[in-house]
Amino acid sequence: MLDAATPMFSLGNFLREAKNSVHHVDGPISTAYDITALQYAIGDLGRFPVIYAEKPLLMDGTVSGIPLVCNLTASRELTAQALGLDDHRYAARVYADRTSATIEPVIVPSADAPVQEVVLRGDDADLTRLPAVRQHILDPGPYLTSAHATTYDPETGIDNTAIQRCWVKGPKVMSYFPYPSSHNARNMRKFWSRGEACPVAFWIGHHPAVLMGTQAKLKYPESHWGATGGLIGEPLRMVPSVTHGSDIMVPADAEIVIEGWVPADVLQADGPFGEYTGYSGPQTPAPICEITCITRRRNAIYHDYGSGLPDMLVPDNMVMEGKLFSMVRGIAPSVSNIHVPNSGRRFHAYIQLDKPSLGEARDALTSVLSYRRIKTAVAVDTDVDIFSDSDVMWALATRVQWNRDSFSIDGLSGSMLDPSMSAGARTTSKLAIDATMPATSVTGAPNPVPPRARVPDDAAGRARDRLDGIDFSRWPVA
Repeated sequence: MLDAATPMFSLGNFLREAKNSVHHVDGPISTAYDITALQYAIGDLGRFPVIYAEKPLLMDGTVSGIPLVCNLTASRELTAQALGLDDHRYAARVYADRTSATIEPVIVPSADAPVQEVVLRGDDADLTRLPAVRQHILDPGPYLTSAHATTYDPETGIDNTAIQRCWVKGPKVMSYFPYPSSHNARNMRKFWSRGEACPVAFWIGHHPAVLMGTQAKLKYPESHWGATGGLIGEPLRMVPSVTHGSDIMVPADAEIVIEGWVPADVLQADGPFGEYTGYSGPQTPAPICEITCITRRRNAIYHDYGSGLPDMLVPDNMVMEGKLFSMVRGIAPSVSNIHVPNSGRRFHAYIQLDKPSLGEARDALTSVLSYRRIKTAVAVDTDVDIFSDSDVMWALATRVQWNRDSFSIDGLSGSMLDPSMSAGARTTSKLAIDATMPATSVTGAPNPVPPRARVPDDAAGRARDRLDGIDFSRWPVA
């Protein structure tokens, strides 16, 4: 392990390690739609490289002096490698274990913090010089999509970090939309109740493992820095922000930090915005942030998340898997894995159970549905690959009688971004499906699972040998 003075976890280090998985964009590319369109086009090919744009074009058509990276976490395999995992399917248990074994951060002086190599104030602190991206056709302008907003509880001083969108409205002002039930919104309202502006710092760009650690789902108030240290296996290096000092600490090895204040009770229109649901969410009133300072590395890289694309879904869904695994294993010891698939956005969860006892599958399903975002949960046996939607659909088709194996619960909390919710609704209806085979009535006997149709192992091996070295690129896809 490197000591605190020699940071291993940074965006630049990750890009060097993942160089064979990076697509370099030749020549200038517009931040108005073209970068996001490229993500869609590459994704349509079933490929998810990191995309590095050396010359992003700003909204005024000039070339930014700051390169841009996106698709950083679009691949589960590459994201798992960033966590030191050989197989992304182990992420839920590993994430749950590591983030619970917290390692507190270390504080470094400004002189040792790369993110404060350049300090911009006054007219030099200009948001429009950052290569923020306008992603979808109804977005009113460029948004910061990977800005980790850090605020603190004025009663305890405990900070909170969360990714929350910001529409760049001008050189010194942007909208700031903390989801109303978020911990940052709670902190903000506490300052507002005192008639005070809320201090905030937004940091952009870091190693994917750090990005995932700071998305840990924690109780209120609880800082994310210790969970992040647990995930990466060493203390996260922090530095006091320029504007707010030690009240708001920021990662010393981030790429860019935007500092400012959220004035009390000032709301402006924000959106529409292309959300993770795949739909453009409605325009909504949102606070604003007035900028005081921008700090960055000399060779800073701007990070953009493709909203609604795997780039944003993969890391947060993997974090959700860890949270759900922690919730379920306390009441359903047979849980072996949990997957939150991109196909369900953030609304579906697949639970894998190893010989669950009577009622245990329902216990697990009920626990998962208590998590706000999940509205459909499916429990399956270990012979079903929860990372294959096709396999889960096969289990639903062959192991479920709806009147026996499904149940719904009304009146639970849900995501207000779910476009299926009725106008004005504050709760949602959720569905659980037990697609496990019934437990045997004979003690010690295996569950009555019909044998799967398969070919002999030696025949499968010979078939793979026949395909070795063949170019599949011209073959049709499913």
